[in-house]
Amino acid sequence: MNAFTIAQTEPGRRARLGKLHTAHGTALTPAFMPVGTRGCVKGILPQTLRETGAQIMLSNTYHLLLRPGVDIVESLGGLHRFTAWDGPILTDSGGYQVFSLSSLNRVGEDGVEFASHIDGRPIFLNAEIATRIQNRLGADIIMCFDECTPYPCETERIEKAVERTVRWARQCKESHDNPRQMLFGIIQGGVDLSLRDRCLDALIPMDFDGYAVGGLSVGEGHEAMIRTVAHTAAGLPESKPRYLMGVGMPVDIVAAVRAGVDMFDCVLPSRNGRNGFAFTENGAIRLRNSIHGSDPDPIERDCPCPTCRNFSRSAIRHFFNVGEMLGPILATIHNLTYYQRLMTRIRDRIADGSFGVWSEEFIRTRKPNGIEENES
Repeated sequence: MNAFTIAQTEPGRRARLGKLHTAHGTALTPAFMPVGTRGCVKGILPQTLRETGAQIMLSNTYHLLLRPGVDIVESLGGLHRFTAWDGPILTDSGGYQVFSLSSLNRVGEDGVEFASHIDGRPIFLNAEIATRIQNRLGADIIMCFDECTPYPCETERIEKAVERTVRWARQCKESHDNPRQMLFGIIQGGVDLSLRDRCLDALIPMDFDGYAVGGLSVGEGHEAMIRTVAHTAAGLPESKPRYLMGVGMPVDIVAAVRAGVDMFDCVLPSRNGRNGFAFTENGAIRLRNSIHGSDPDPIERDCPCPTCRNFSRSAIRHFFNVGEMLGPILATIHNLTYYQRLMTRIRDRIADGSFGVWSEEFIRTRKPNGIEENES
């Protein structure tokens, strides 16, 4: 069986339904992957995460390397047993931390030296080390080590990052030695389409199990992002899964599915939930606002999540305001459920042929910069 099978493509469009087959189960695509950076989605039990509809969890190589350490995870049976998540897991390589922790690292041709954000001790990652660590952690999908550049960024710097990303991808491919894992290559190049093409031309012949579009959602804005995604996705192999890394506003997800993307991840549903920000079909609400002080309604009336079945906006606001940890947990559960319901709606619309019209309306009624608030 192929690791990825396409069940249906919307006629005349790029949106598609697929199945991603892994050693720990099959995921339906398009799929959204909640982020459990250190091995868990903050405050959420694995069973609860599964009940939101999540199929794949994402964890991060850099953070797990620092704590608890790959030796401990491996000795206790691998990442699935350690985290008590029995479904598919994807691990990022640590390449994003080259961007997000740029003040604490030095990028060289041979790899990246970090000063640990915890205690300052030196940490060195390169393509071979990042791949070997992911092999040992035991995730189902692992990522090549790459260099993500900021926005805006001078062309010369992006060119060097593309060259390193290509060179490191080749080294990752050579180092990868766990046949139960899929290895994805990452296409870099900023919003420069010619550099995206250069990266595509170099990585596609390496025949990775899947391909990611990296280096976006770093300040370039919705229009530039989707233009870059559409161009890049069109150049990727039809038979391989396509993953847009770190992009998670609903309007961005819907637009990227239109461009042919199959997989997404982002911290937004959990991070925003912890900060009292809830996603709903009619816009976003801020649960700390006084308008919810005596509101008996749930966050969203037709939402099946345990938060909306059992708690009013008033109660959740109270929990936030008095510092009870239940408030952030409840909001996170709702947001994770909202995202999985959105993905189910997307898959259903592709299946019945109505995704094109529905997605146009969805995008038209959402603000492209991401925050559409509704306090009604």
